[in-house]
Amino acid sequence: MTAAVVLERLVEACNIRYALKTPYRDGTTHVVFEPLDFMAHLAALIPNPQVNLTRYHGVFAPNHRLRSAIVPGREVPGPPSEGQGGQIPRHAALGWARRLKRVFGIEVERCERCGGSVKIIAAIEDPQVIGEILDHRGLKVQTPASALARGPPGSVAELID
Repeated sequence: MTAAVVLERLVEACNIRYALKTPYRDGTTHVVFEPLDFMAHLAALIPNPQVNLTRYHGVFAPNHRLRSAIVPGREVPGPPSEGQGGQIPRHAALGWARRLKRVFGIEVERCERCGGSVKIIAAIEDPQVIGEILDHRGLKVQTPASALARGPPGSVAELID
Protein backbone atom coordinates (compact mmCIF):
# COMPACT_ATOMS: atom_id res chain seq x y z
CA MET A 1 0.00 0.00 0.00
CA THR A 2 1.43 3.38 -0.94
CA ALA A 3 0.99 6.63 0.93
CA ALA A 4 -1.33 9.30 -0.44
CA VAL A 5 1.40 11.95 -0.07
CA VAL A 6 5.13 11.23 -0.23
CA LEU A 7 6.87 13.68 2.09
CA GLU A 8 10.14 13.60 0.11
CA ARG A 9 8.32 15.17 -2.85
CA LEU A 10 6.71 17.90 -0.74
CA VAL A 11 8.29 21.36 -0.58
CA GLU A 12 6.78 24.08 1.62
CA ALA A 13 7.37 27.81 1.15
CA CYS A 14 4.57 30.38 0.99
CA ASN A 15 2.77 27.86 -1.18
CA ILE A 16 3.08 24.10 -1.12
CA ARG A 17 4.82 22.52 -4.11
CA TYR A 18 4.35 18.80 -4.71
CA ALA A 19 6.51 16.90 -7.22
CA LEU A 20 4.55 14.42 -9.29
CA LYS A 21 5.75 10.81 -9.51
CA THR A 22 5.47 10.87 -13.31
CA PRO A 23 5.02 13.99 -15.41
CA TYR A 24 1.65 14.78 -16.96
CA ARG A 25 1.26 14.53 -20.75
CA ASP A 26 1.74 18.28 -21.04
CA GLY A 27 5.09 18.09 -19.20
CA THR A 28 3.90 19.29 -15.78
CA THR A 29 6.22 17.93 -13.09
CA HIS A 30 5.01 19.87 -10.02
CA VAL A 31 1.69 21.01 -8.63
CA VAL A 32 1.52 24.17 -6.49
CA PHE A 33 -1.16 24.62 -3.82
CA GLU A 34 -2.02 27.31 -1.34
CA PRO A 35 -1.93 25.81 2.19
CA LEU A 36 -5.73 25.70 2.63
CA ASP A 37 -6.25 24.18 -0.82
CA PHE A 38 -3.64 21.52 -0.03
CA MET A 39 -5.43 20.69 3.24
CA ALA A 40 -8.74 20.44 1.35
CA HIS A 41 -7.19 17.99 -1.13
CA LEU A 42 -5.78 15.92 1.75
CA ALA A 43 -9.11 15.92 3.59
CA ALA A 44 -10.81 14.58 0.48
CA LEU A 45 -8.58 11.48 0.66
CA ILE A 46 -9.79 10.50 4.14
CA PRO A 47 -12.58 7.88 3.94
CA ASN A 48 -15.79 8.28 5.90
CA PRO A 49 -15.90 6.28 9.14
CA GLN A 50 -18.92 4.27 7.93
CA VAL A 51 -17.20 3.07 4.74
CA ASN A 52 -15.96 -0.50 4.82
CA LEU A 53 -12.47 -0.54 3.34
CA THR A 54 -12.31 -4.33 3.01
CA ARG A 55 -13.90 -5.71 -0.15
CA TYR A 56 -14.71 -9.39 -0.62
CA HIS A 57 -15.07 -10.99 -4.06
CA GLY A 58 -16.24 -14.35 -5.35
CA VAL A 59 -17.92 -16.69 -2.87
CA PHE A 60 -16.87 -14.42 0.03
CA ALA A 61 -18.87 -11.49 -1.39
CA PRO A 62 -21.87 -10.57 0.80
CA ASN A 63 -24.58 -11.53 -1.71
CA HIS A 64 -23.00 -14.57 -3.39
CA ARG A 65 -25.39 -17.54 -3.55
CA LEU A 66 -22.77 -20.00 -2.20
CA ARG A 67 -21.56 -17.82 0.71
CA SER A 68 -23.78 -19.59 3.28
CA ALA A 69 -22.10 -22.91 2.42
CA ILE A 70 -18.66 -21.46 3.21
CA VAL A 71 -19.26 -18.95 6.02
CA PRO A 72 -21.09 -20.62 8.93
CA GLY A 73 -23.78 -18.82 10.92
CA ARG A 74 -23.35 -18.29 14.66
CA GLU A 75 -25.17 -20.53 17.11
CA VAL A 76 -27.93 -18.95 19.19
CA PRO A 77 -27.70 -19.73 22.91
CA GLY A 78 -30.98 -21.19 24.10
CA PRO A 79 -33.83 -22.81 22.19
CA PRO A 80 -33.91 -22.29 18.42
CA SER A 81 -36.62 -19.93 17.26
CA GLU A 82 -38.96 -20.63 14.36
CA GLY A 83 -37.51 -20.06 10.92
CA GLN A 84 -33.93 -19.66 12.14
CA GLY A 85 -33.05 -23.26 12.92
CA GLY A 86 -30.88 -22.21 15.88
CA GLN A 87 -28.70 -19.81 13.91
CA ILE A 88 -28.44 -16.03 14.06
CA PRO A 89 -29.08 -14.39 10.68
CA ARG A 90 -25.88 -13.24 8.99
CA HIS A 91 -26.93 -9.60 9.13
CA ALA A 92 -27.53 -9.60 12.90
CA ALA A 93 -25.04 -7.48 14.87
CA LEU A 94 -23.75 -8.26 18.34
CA GLY A 95 -25.40 -6.40 21.18
CA TRP A 96 -23.38 -4.16 23.51
CA ALA A 97 -23.34 -6.77 26.30
CA ARG A 98 -21.87 -9.44 24.01
CA ARG A 99 -19.33 -6.95 22.67
CA LEU A 100 -18.19 -6.20 26.24
CA LYS A 101 -17.69 -9.92 26.84
CA ARG A 102 -15.93 -10.50 23.53
CA VAL A 103 -13.57 -7.51 23.65
CA PHE A 104 -12.90 -6.93 27.36
CA GLY A 105 -13.97 -10.22 28.94
CA ILE A 106 -16.65 -8.46 31.01
CA GLU A 107 -19.64 -10.72 31.61
CA VAL A 108 -22.74 -8.62 32.33
CA GLU A 109 -25.30 -11.30 31.51
CA ARG A 110 -24.29 -13.57 34.44
CA CYS A 111 -24.84 -12.93 38.15
CA GLU A 112 -21.56 -12.47 40.05
CA ARG A 113 -22.91 -14.23 43.15
CA CYS A 114 -24.79 -17.27 41.85
CA GLY A 115 -23.70 -17.53 38.19
CA GLY A 116 -27.30 -17.43 36.93
CA SER A 117 -28.37 -15.48 33.87
CA VAL A 118 -29.29 -11.80 34.24
CA LYS A 119 -31.86 -10.01 32.11
CA ILE A 120 -30.77 -6.51 31.12
CA ILE A 121 -33.78 -4.20 31.40
CA ALA A 122 -32.12 -0.80 30.84
CA ALA A 123 -28.85 0.87 29.94
CA ILE A 124 -28.61 4.29 31.56
CA GLU A 125 -26.19 6.64 29.80
CA ASP A 126 -27.34 10.10 30.93
CA PRO A 127 -24.74 11.43 33.45
CA GLN A 128 -27.38 13.38 35.41
CA VAL A 129 -29.60 10.30 35.87
CA ILE A 130 -26.57 8.20 36.86
CA GLY A 131 -25.62 10.84 39.44
CA GLU A 132 -29.14 10.84 40.90
CA ILE A 133 -29.17 7.04 41.19
CA LEU A 134 -25.77 6.97 42.90
CA ASP A 135 -26.80 9.81 45.22
CA HIS A 136 -30.00 7.97 46.16
CA ARG A 137 -27.98 4.83 46.92
CA GLY A 138 -25.64 6.87 49.12
CA LEU A 139 -22.63 6.34 46.89
CA LYS A 140 -20.11 9.07 46.22
CA VAL A 141 -20.35 10.64 42.78
CA GLN A 142 -16.92 11.17 41.27
CA THR A 143 -16.76 13.08 38.04
CA PRO A 144 -13.44 13.08 36.21
CA ALA A 145 -11.69 16.42 35.90
CA SER A 146 -11.86 17.60 32.32
CA ALA A 147 -8.76 19.07 30.74
CA LEU A 148 -8.81 21.79 28.14
CA ALA A 149 -8.22 20.59 24.61
CA ARG A 150 -5.00 21.69 23.00
CA GLY A 151 -3.85 21.90 19.42
CA PRO A 152 -1.17 19.74 17.84
CA PRO A 153 2.49 20.45 18.72
CA GLY A 154 3.77 23.57 17.01
CA SER A 155 0.29 25.08 16.66
CA VAL A 156 -0.36 28.81 16.73
CA ALA A 157 -1.61 28.64 20.35
CA GLU A 158 1.73 27.19 21.54
CA LEU A 159 3.70 29.81 19.63
CA ILE A 160 1.78 32.62 21.38
CA ASP A 161 2.43 31.24 24.91
